[in-house]
Amino acid sequence: MDHKAYMYVVECRDGSYYTGYTTDVKRRLAVHNSGKGAKYTRARLPVKLIYAEGFATKEEAMSAEALLKRKKRPQKERFLSENQEKNLVNHIDV
Repeated sequence: MDHKAYMYVVECRDGSYYTGYTTDVKRRLAVHNSGKGAKYTRARLPVKLIYAEGFATKEEAMSAEALLKRKKRPQKERFLSENQEKNLVNHIDV
């Protein structure tokens, strides 16, 4: 499948999760770790990519991001655990 957008999860230095979407995971991770990413992650550097899922459209990635952001931490952990077959982290050179 040709992925045009991604929903990703990074783990911050304090152990919290940040979820976002992007068209270039490697570039977005670099932006986060340079301190120029989301305000939330700037105070919690460095961040580590723990999950990335590809989608055919930006809209699909944004929808997945919104759904995951609404979940509480235990639900997010369960989602990450149960969806490892969709996780592209090992296929992204970061």
